Amino acid sequence: MNLRHYVRDIPDYPKKGVTFYDITPILANHEAFNAVIDQLYQKYKDCGADKIVAADARGFIFGAPLALRMGIGFVPVRKPGKLPYKNRCVTYDLEYGSDTLCMHVDAVNPGDKILMIDDLLATGGTAEGMVKLIRDAGGEIVGAGFVIQLSFLDGDEVMRAAGVTYDFLVEIK
Repeated sequence: MNLRHYVRDIPDYPKKGVTFYDITPILANHEAFNAVIDQLYQKYKDCGADKIVAADARGFIFGAPLALRMGIGFVPVRKPGKLPYKNRCVTYDLEYGSDTLCMHVDAVNPGDKILMIDDLLATGGTAEGMVKLIRDAGGEIVGAGFVIQLSFLDGDEVMRAAGVTYDFLVEIK
């Protein structure tokens, strides 16, 4: 199945000059959504992860069902003020600004093997923020999976610099 057919390009969103790659057509189609989870599962079923860490909000859509399928825990990484317990936070750069991610202080423990999942690797800012949160907690990143990679941006360089092995399902050049 060509998943690229289920990614909608929306020009000039969220601001002029930026194209938003919308994954809602994947979600609206059972076969496409199932194909994403199946492909991620096949890539990571033997990675040895104890938990999946996924970023708010679209990463949750793929990370939670994958964690269930793999039989491992799920850790949500959210925006400030959204987590009810004590948390650690990191601010990072995006393609069109900056943002902050937070994680409960007890969500990842020293030695936990972590698989990072998100919908999109663009500039690598969100992924870099997740790497910092996980490593600050003592977690070991065993891989990172993305539904889409925008290869015309520098996310791959950020992942290499962080020493994180990653893969993706759809490449947009």
